[in-house]
Amino acid sequence: MSTIVSLPDQSTAALPKRNYLNAEHGLLSWLLTGDHKRIAMLYLISITGFFFLGGAFAGLVRLELLTPAGDLLAADTYNKMFTMHGIVMIFLFLVPSVPATLGNFLIPIMIGARDLAFPKINLLSWYLYLIGGTFTLTALVLGGVDTGWTFTTPLSTHYLNTHVITTGLAIFVAGFSSIFTGLNFIVTIHRMRAPGMTWFRMPLFVWSNYAASILMVLGTPVLAIAIVLVVLERTIGLGVFDPAKGGDPLLFQHLFWFYSHPAVYIMILPGMGVISEVMANFSRKRVFGYTAVAFSSVAIAVFGFFVWAHHMFIMGVSNYSALVFSLLTMLVAVPSAIKIFNWSATLYKGSITFETPMLYAFGFIGLFTIGGLTGVFLGSLGMDIHLTETYFIVAHFHFVMVGGMLMAFLAGIHFWWPKMTGRMYPESLSKLAAVTTFIGFILTFFPQFILGYLGMPRRYHAYPADYQVLNVLSTAGATVLGVGYLLPILYLAWSLKYGEIAGPNPWQATGLEWQLQSPPLTENFTEIPYVDYEAYDFEWLAHKQKQEVTTVG
Repeated sequence: MSTIVSLPDQSTAALPKRNYLNAEHGLLSWLLTGDHKRIAMLYLISITGFFFLGGAFAGLVRLELLTPAGDLLAADTYNKMFTMHGIVMIFLFLVPSVPATLGNFLIPIMIGARDLAFPKINLLSWYLYLIGGTFTLTALVLGGVDTGWTFTTPLSTHYLNTHVITTGLAIFVAGFSSIFTGLNFIVTIHRMRAPGMTWFRMPLFVWSNYAASILMVLGTPVLAIAIVLVVLERTIGLGVFDPAKGGDPLLFQHLFWFYSHPAVYIMILPGMGVISEVMANFSRKRVFGYTAVAFSSVAIAVFGFFVWAHHMFIMGVSNYSALVFSLLTMLVAVPSAIKIFNWSATLYKGSITFETPMLYAFGFIGLFTIGGLTGVFLGSLGMDIHLTETYFIVAHFHFVMVGGMLMAFLAGIHFWWPKMTGRMYPESLSKLAAVTTFIGFILTFFPQFILGYLGMPRRYHAYPADYQVLNVLSTAGATVLGVGYLLPILYLAWSLKYGEIAGPNPWQATGLEWQLQSPPLTENFTEIPYVDYEAYDFEWLAHKQKQEVTTVG
């Protein structure tokens, strides 16, 4: 039978003498580890570095846009800044953020396994990620790339002489990291669940990562093929996209967006899983409509492959194609709306508390809802023609990816930080960071909706003076947002040495991960557990804790 570990007396508590962090010592023990938890921490350090690098590029873009004239950066330098910002943030931060860190750390523990199915492939995926990041940095040092993160042809194949091939190789290699991670998750979830851990007893975080893994494995190879074809056209003149050689420039758009729109869900689905866990715990209720929320993750993954051409309404696709993809775009909003409504219903009559992870979760719901609703605008043919290639697109994308994904990532980091490190962080400072991030985000990106509606095109380093006030407001908001992102780095690093001892279950949460010591053992479980309760069964938790107290007494 499953057992609950009772909480220690916090006044005399200490970190467990043996855990995954101190099981082995020395740099090589980390660089050659097969422990999914250590690999998760290696990913966390790596993606944090790339996040702040991408943020630095964004800061330069916003400083340039303080004034209407292009007086800080030259036009080609500006193009390189927003291109590198997009490439680093999307391929080296947003895509791997939750799966590679929280997913790597938690999925085996949540399903009662001792590790992922392929530990060596898991380590290889991190090295591939680093190689991809190294290629990206190499391209930056050598002079950068200015195609935009979408590598649009024929711009990327014929008209630019920047380091397209080096950057393309970076994305190609990082893509294999994503494929291996997704493959590992799928096999682990199918084959390594503990006895009693049925599909409908799994935490919704596992469901979300499972759906995202399907997208990684099926979608990423298409991007890899598209990048290889761009490289071949640049190097040997292969006529795939060049009309003069019998190619079709729209073919690249189809290949790129066939991956890149599902990639939005590769990024956001794991974040939605985080929100489900946080919402259930801090409202002390099972997620309303658990089965509907689980299947909505799979539905998003499936629908995600059928909406790519809504990025191409102004690029010459037929009216019939545009109509079909517009309708499909409206349909993909349904499973996302199911999640929002079910989370809201979970809160209804719940015993809600407002710890830091819950504040980030509320921020996610607000910002992601705005991002989703504005996506419906862009799926409508008439509106899309007016708004495409304007700052409305920039605002929409950032509301979904930064306002949604990054808020979810921070919610998850704060929720499971005590489990990962065994220590708590300063709650008052972390709440300040959550509020600062939310306010800074609204100040940064909401003005861009207005700018886009008024007609300001994206990717321009100079603009009419009429747009300056809103651009100044956006840059000021980016400064506040930067403070909100910097604070967690500072206090989480501080907590590693000075934070209070967390104990096994500081949130009084359900789930197998909270039945282990904090930090866990290298092997996770001394004995594989038997799961005899439903996910988010707080009555079961209370009963078990009562039994434990009675036994001790």
